Amino acid sequence: MRAGDDADPLDQATRDFITARPQLFGIAYRVLGSVVEAEDIVQEAWLRWQNTDRAAINEPAAFLATVTTRLAINFAQSARVRRESYAGPWLPEPVDTSVDPQLGAERAEALDLAVLFLLEKLNPVERAAYVLREAFDYPYKQIAEILETSEANTRQLVSRARKHLSGERKEPVSSTAHRRLMEVFLTAAQTGNLSVLEDVLTADVVSYSDGGGMRGASRIPVVGRPHVSKYLAAFAPRFWHQADVRWVEANGRPAVLVSADENPVALLSVDVSAQGIERIMWVISPAKLAPYVASLSN
Repeated sequence: MRAGDDADPLDQATRDFITARPQLFGIAYRVLGSVVEAEDIVQEAWLRWQNTDRAAINEPAAFLATVTTRLAINFAQSARVRRESYAGPWLPEPVDTSVDPQLGAERAEALDLAVLFLLEKLNPVERAAYVLREAFDYPYKQIAEILETSEANTRQLVSRARKHLSGERKEPVSSTAHRRLMEVFLTAAQTGNLSVLEDVLTADVVSYSDGGGMRGASRIPVVGRPHVSKYLAAFAPRFWHQADVRWVEANGRPAVLVSADENPVALLSVDVSAQGIERIMWVISPAKLAPYVASLSN
């Protein structure tokens, strides 16, 4: 059916958009690493869809994916400037994937917080090409059309993205192994057990705290097993004292929501390989934490 063949064109347009929306959000979120920004992109795509000559469009989903991807790329190019001046480390905004493990995609790829963090280092076009191929299984020809480039260049974009990720990140472990090591890490962090921390952390582990400029959040990453383990042990008494922990899911991986006096204060996620914990990610910024916590109660 063509987009304009319905008795009530706007009703059909709405149905087409609602059907495509999970995928549109999934694309925008992976490219931008932000729920708020992704929602803005999807809303803009809806406005453009309303104002488009839909009678001339044979495949609404393909059209909407193209619009969303291009909008996300443009937004990412301007967002990079803002993130360079971000107060402290920038981490992706977490999402609860317990209801939709793939987040609107064919596969749950390019969704892990560590992957989104590393994708941020790529240029937006490389990021979009990788997301469309790896998460949504788009053919290279279609990605080339979306990105307005050649199929050969599209293959190169995806290949560069893959090489970047494989060079920056070791193969992750299963969710079961991830949870098991994170439980050991959490107990050691809560008690300040230096020897256990040193045992579960890799030699080049990095701890990132995204506080969005909040007082008390580390403005620089803590790097290396000795520094990270001592850093965790040092703040254990005051951070974990009377803190409540809740196991949750964030971006397809086990995570821990830390609360104090029933107020969420941090989301703890780790990136785990067979060698141990590679990255520790603390989302402390209220602007990123609050929407995630709100989604848990829905």
